[in-house]
Amino acid sequence: MAINLKARETLQNVGDYKGKYRYVLGTEIYNRLSEQKVIQEAALRSGMSRGVMQAAWDAAGDVIRAWATEGHSVAIPGLGTMRLGVRAKSVPSVNDVATGIITSRRVIFTPSTEIKRELADTSINITCYDRSGKIVKKVTSSDSGNVEDGDNNPGGGNTPSGGDTPSGGDTPSGGGTEGEGSGALEPNI
Repeated sequence: MAINLKARETLQNVGDYKGKYRYVLGTEIYNRLSEQKVIQEAALRSGMSRGVMQAAWDAAGDVIRAWATEGHSVAIPGLGTMRLGVRAKSVPSVNDVATGIITSRRVIFTPSTEIKRELADTSINITCYDRSGKIVKKVTSSDSGNVEDGDNNPGGGNTPSGGDTPSGGDTPSGGGTEGEGSGALEPNI
């Protein structure tokens, strides 16, 4: 198994390299697998009927959606956990706390150790294309396989930044500042 990337020589229209050609990496995606294809394959692998697998898939989706919107961090079997949260500006006074400080709502996915290990062990192949579309080079990974913790933890380690804990943050408002991971909203109990 390998991750296939393409590096295309592309004219830059903005930034420090405006007007210059640079090689830009992107992922080669063969196609999007439909829900039905995934259900069919899962039914074959599990020995369950397609109808039973569809019912289980729908029920799992309903449970994940319902619990996530109630403020829970929900396990997605074999992949990791998912929860809902926000990005928000910090304010100097409690009087300034309002929904207007929220800059965006977001879905926060934390991959399992197993999926991160799988990614680290997966080779990477890069095909380089010049500006006319001609293949000019092929590269196979020799990198260390480092896996970042992503949006959830830009600083590394095991603790997300900005008080962004599964329980909703280490401050009543969910913590965080603009640009940092802000806490998920606490469920109303």
